[in-house]
Amino acid sequence: MNDIRPLIPLLVTAGILIGGNGLQGTFISLRALNEGFSASVVGMIGTGYFIGFVIGCVYVTKIMRAIGHIRAFSALAAIASAASIVMVLVIDPVSWFLMRLIQGICFAGLFAVVESWLNARVTNATRARTLSVYRFVDLGSVTAAQYLIPLFGVSGFDLFAIISMALTLSLVPISFADRTSPAPPEDVKFDIKVLWSVSPLATVGCIVIGLTNSSFRSLGPIYADGIGMSVTAIATFMSVGIFAGIVLQYPLGHYSDKLDRRVIILISALGALVACAYLAFFAGDSELANFVGIFAFGAFAMPLYSLCSAHANDHAAPGQHALISAGTLFFWSVGAVIGPLFASFLIDAFGPHALFLYMIVVLTFFVAYTVARIFAREAVPTERRRMRFRSLLRTSTFFSKLATPPSEKDGG
Repeated sequence: MNDIRPLIPLLVTAGILIGGNGLQGTFISLRALNEGFSASVVGMIGTGYFIGFVIGCVYVTKIMRAIGHIRAFSALAAIASAASIVMVLVIDPVSWFLMRLIQGICFAGLFAVVESWLNARVTNATRARTLSVYRFVDLGSVTAAQYLIPLFGVSGFDLFAIISMALTLSLVPISFADRTSPAPPEDVKFDIKVLWSVSPLATVGCIVIGLTNSSFRSLGPIYADGIGMSVTAIATFMSVGIFAGIVLQYPLGHYSDKLDRRVIILISALGALVACAYLAFFAGDSELANFVGIFAFGAFAMPLYSLCSAHANDHAAPGQHALISAGTLFFWSVGAVIGPLFASFLIDAFGPHALFLYMIVVLTFFVAYTVARIFAREAVPTERRRMRFRSLLRTSTFFSKLATPPSEKDGG
């Protein structure tokens, strides 16, 4: 854990930033309904955020190249904070759509800055464990922030002010960090083909995560309401799924640093697939059964992003981490725009369980693709993995096939 200590200010910054953003995502929907906006208008406001996120992913490397990581973070956090205040001053669907679009652009850049900084400061031997800690901070801060909503209520100025304060205060820890920020990314344009060339599996994985995990976060309450859960049970259902993501974050990251990361990605995707099948075919309308199923889904599905991000960054060249981080966020956001919208149509047509039937189809494809990539190319070499694989080589011919060290240029 000594490798993580220099990153503590960055992780604290991420916790404050992500907590504020996670609070805002839930609060804006509830406040919009409270203001009399229709469900379709609320959906379009949410879409504005993800459209902005896609735009931000395209331009973030240019911003970091021009002014560096810290100044890029400061500028984007300030703009996002101001947009939060505008939303309480001008309560109008068009204004809110534009403010959420602007915030989407800003948060894409903020997350890319944080993740590229993290990836530039760690090695392949500890990358997934570090990103697992980052995801732990992510999920923990988002879950804790939700409880501010019942504490302060959805009306009034309070929560807008708290969100703005959180975005502004996220500047403080990063300002007190050491001065060794990563070198600016190379002067290259955003090119989605770069991530594909580095790791096809990470590219497909990020899209799948956007299609599935974002659908759960957006439509999980609709599913729970559709099977007859009370408001309290719906809140518990969502909390259990999010909290569960913490459970396997570090263990999966730990073993992915020792073994072929793609094998751990496969295990994680299979676990999420089995959980979806349980929810779709066996859980029915039982609250306990659904809590168990969504816990299993969250435990396996939530770590997938950090695993795929680590896998992509294993193959990144020096100076490429910012571009890779922007690429993973871009493909995730594409999935996040499409997934919830498509899944909502299926729920309208076939009922609430269509949500998990849809996820079964997506995850089945991803499992098959992951198996294909494992056989297509060998794993990235590290000394720790070589030692582990040599040990396995003496006990299993099956693992010996996975253990052969490849060339440095091989990717997923």
